[in-house]
Formats: sequence, C-alpha cells, structure tokens
Amino acid sequence: MPFGDGTGPGGQGAGTGRGMGRGGGVGRGRMGGSKPGAGPGGDCICPNPKCDGKLVHQAGKPCYELTCPKCGARMARG
Repeated sequence: MPFGDGTGPGGQGAGTGRGMGRGGGVGRGRMGGSKPGAGPGGDCICPNPKCDGKLVHQAGKPCYELTCPKCGARMARG
C-alpha cells in the first residue's frame, strides 16, 4: 500500500484484481445456466436425436439417473 489508499502497487484501484470482471455472468450462480447442479428448475431431455422425450427436473435427483419414458436412454439436463 504505497499510497495508503488501498490501491496497492501500480495504483490500479481497488477491486480491479481477479474475479471483478465487467459483470458477465451476474446472477447465474457459479456454474452458469443449464449445467449439472444448475438448481431446481428446468427439464431433463432425451439426448437421442430421434427422440423428443422430456421430463420435469426434480430437485436433488440428477437427470442422468432418469431414463427416457419413450426410448429408455439416460436423460440429460436441458
């Protein structure tokens, strides 16, 4: 703290270090949108391109543990 104002070496200003970007991703949590652990909302979808199976995601139950009601494939988070 050479200047005693909290700017540190180089006088870059407080809060300009790692993790203080331009606000990209604000409000989306750590992992972002439709990824594993994305929260209670959303759907589980069938990854089979020939199938359009879909289930409502249940909190606490990963989609990959469910099977598609139409073709039997493991579901994915959608």
